[in-house]
Amino acid sequence: MESLNQRLNQQIDSWMGPRDPRVRGWLLLDNYLPTLSFTIIYLLIVWLGPKYMRNKQPFSCRGILVVYNTALTLLSLYMFYELVSAVWQGGYNFFCQDTHSGGEADDRLIEFMDTFFFILRKNNHQITVLHVYHHFTMLNIWWFVMNWVPCGHSYFGATFNSFIHVLMYSYYGLSSVPAIRPYLWWKRYITQGQLTYKKKGSAAKKDPRHNSLKSVNGHSNGTSYPVTTKHRKLRAD
Repeated sequence: MESLNQRLNQQIDSWMGPRDPRVRGWLLLDNYLPTLSFTIIYLLIVWLGPKYMRNKQPFSCRGILVVYNTALTLLSLYMFYELVSAVWQGGYNFFCQDTHSGGEADDRLIEFMDTFFFILRKNNHQITVLHVYHHFTMLNIWWFVMNWVPCGHSYFGATFNSFIHVLMYSYYGLSSVPAIRPYLWWKRYITQGQLTYKKKGSAAKKDPRHNSLKSVNGHSNGTSYPVTTKHRKLRAD
């Protein structure tokens, strides 16, 4: 296993060049094999999970969802605060930021739980191709981003994404309690924020062949989709 891990790292380094030394030793960043393994396990669960649950009663998961979404809300809020503080104190330039700025944390691995809860609750209609593609690609893309470009304008997407996640996961957590649902007024603003970020991303590319649909949390996944692609609905339960 160690030999495989070493060969894989050497191959990637030969393609990508020297890594950014500032993130050396960070959790899961030194070696690509753990990220690849988590990705394969995730895809296997997505494939086998619905088959396992086919003849079983769905789990409620209401209490767990409240805890999970509350934790993701607090984590996203912490990340947003840290990113904004670093940008402000570092005097970042919104238009042209150099490549000597520092990296940021990310929560892609934790968000695999979104899909697992869909499987346990038998909400298979929410496990769309776009949903799965977004989750497993973002973990891998950000592994490369953190190792080679944790600088420049990479902070912007993470900052905006963290803010949207605060709104999104707070809504999900509170909507798990039926008595609170009628008072959740910011659902439409979450969708508007997601769409605004998608429009800004597509406007940045003049070549229409490069237009790509941005997924639920506002990051580009790099694959072109028709303009008529239906966006993933927010959980209402």
